[in-house]
Amino acid sequence: MTTVGYAFAPPAANTFCARQPGLCSTAGKTAVMALTDERMNDLKQVNASVNRRISQRNDAVTASGSDNWRLPTTVGDCEDIAILKKSELRKRGWPASTLLLTVAHYRGAGHTVLTVRTDKGDLILDNLTGSVRNWKSTPYRYFARQSQFETGRWSRIGV
Repeated sequence: MTTVGYAFAPPAANTFCARQPGLCSTAGKTAVMALTDERMNDLKQVNASVNRRISQRNDAVTASGSDNWRLPTTVGDCEDIAILKKSELRKRGWPASTLLLTVAHYRGAGHTVLTVRTDKGDLILDNLTGSVRNWKSTPYRYFARQSQFETGRWSRIGV
């Protein structure tokens, strides 16, 4: 996944990051994480566990229609679920610089996933599937992701 300059952050991301800067951080100097069997198991376990525990509900139902990024406890939409996955991987020792919230288009709507930068390629953790997949093997048209080394900035994804 290559980036080509800066992008605007989703407006709700800015509000969330002002409230929860630790969960938005991309601080660190690690460009990619070595993808060992143990680390791949981390990704699979976190993806499956969060997908199982958090019921998908869009903000039209849970936040009176406004886009509201948050750390979910029982229900949430795609960005909430991606934030929780990032939080859980951080607790397992993954560097923030390798865990990037990423926005895409899917079937005419916005969708947020977690991109994990590894030495085996950029992998996607997604609430719509239990599989951990290379970003090129997903059905999404990617738009932007958190800037890897500039917390608070977003980068446009090249085609």
